[in-house]
Amino acid sequence: MMNYTEMLSRLKALGQEHLLRFYDDLSADKQLTLLKKLGETDFSYLAAFASRMAEVPRGEITPIPVLRIREIEEKRAAYEAAGLRALSEGKAAAVLLAGGSGSRLGHEGPKGTFDIGISRPVFIFQRLIENLSATAARAGRPLTLFIMTSETNDAETRAFFEAHGFFGYDPSFVHFFTQAMAPAVDENGKILMETASRPVSAPNGNGGWLLSMEASGMLDIARREGVEWLNVFSVDNVLQQICDPVFLGATITSGCASGSKVVRKTSPEEKVGVMCLENGRTAVVEYYELSDEMRNAKDENGNYLYYYGVILNYLFRIEDAAAVMHEQMPVHFAHKKIPCIDAEGRQVTPDEPNGWKFEYFIFDLLHELNGCLAFEIDRDREFAPVKNRTGADSPETARALLLAQGISL
Repeated sequence: MMNYTEMLSRLKALGQEHLLRFYDDLSADKQLTLLKKLGETDFSYLAAFASRMAEVPRGEITPIPVLRIREIEEKRAAYEAAGLRALSEGKAAAVLLAGGSGSRLGHEGPKGTFDIGISRPVFIFQRLIENLSATAARAGRPLTLFIMTSETNDAETRAFFEAHGFFGYDPSFVHFFTQAMAPAVDENGKILMETASRPVSAPNGNGGWLLSMEASGMLDIARREGVEWLNVFSVDNVLQQICDPVFLGATITSGCASGSKVVRKTSPEEKVGVMCLENGRTAVVEYYELSDEMRNAKDENGNYLYYYGVILNYLFRIEDAAAVMHEQMPVHFAHKKIPCIDAEGRQVTPDEPNGWKFEYFIFDLLHELNGCLAFEIDRDREFAPVKNRTGADSPETARALLLAQGISL
């Protein structure tokens, strides 16, 4: 760990010496905490922020071929057999992205601890473990599960699983790791301070999962266990199938280095990113990037060309993804209201965006790989996100979809 003089010299070179503004006012323990946190800070984001105005235009956008439900059903038996064979040989594992909080649901704590039950407690984490357990039973063996938490919810997430006995899953097959963090900056690129002894930081986006697995040693564990494929999925979809053998088998058979589950949009206006090709490579175009022409474009059979939304359920062949993860992935910037302290050490709770957070997006990794199988699913059977307190994608809509599938709540 750098001492004060070394850290000050480094910060001056970066134009960030204000981070030591309160150093002399801190206790010895707090001084060590600050130096430790600054030593862990990834300052490479600052260069990305400095060049953020050099916006790179998008390439040529074209539709991506989609393996549609009808086509999947025609070859279901073959796909399923290939997937179950890989699962039984331990060649696939699951990665749960669980760093988020339940604040949008009015829930304090990790999102996965939110209770969607009606007559009994049914937690989001519980539903995901039940889904994984069902697949493991078909594979004839437990499947390894990596759970990515954040600095803020790691201890609580681990304690929750311990308190609930991992919902019957063998804990020796569950590995927790924390996501890498990125600093947050003000409008001038100065890193904000959360307290006098701690800079503001936030998880570096869902695209940082593989780098975080590598840094935590999880990638080594996967390789030692003979895992070749990782099924990465988000915490909030309580109907999603995890390590789905049909999806896995179809992706393996396709020869692609990755796969993505997609759903047919409910309408051209639905606010969901759509899978497509950009200069012939896999890409996702966010709903707000779609022109009216693209949004309503149809093929000769009257089918919408840009109509398949991503749900954050992906397959990655480990060695292909590891080979490109250190490439210069694009950094995305989110303008946010960021609580912090000001130059006088006073707490600031902004009413308007006052700074920027940095994120990597998982679909940028797809773009670097050699092919991605777009795999259509039935949204009524596999897509029940719990994102909002009320309305669309809320506990109410998720409960209705679960009950329709005969799942007791």
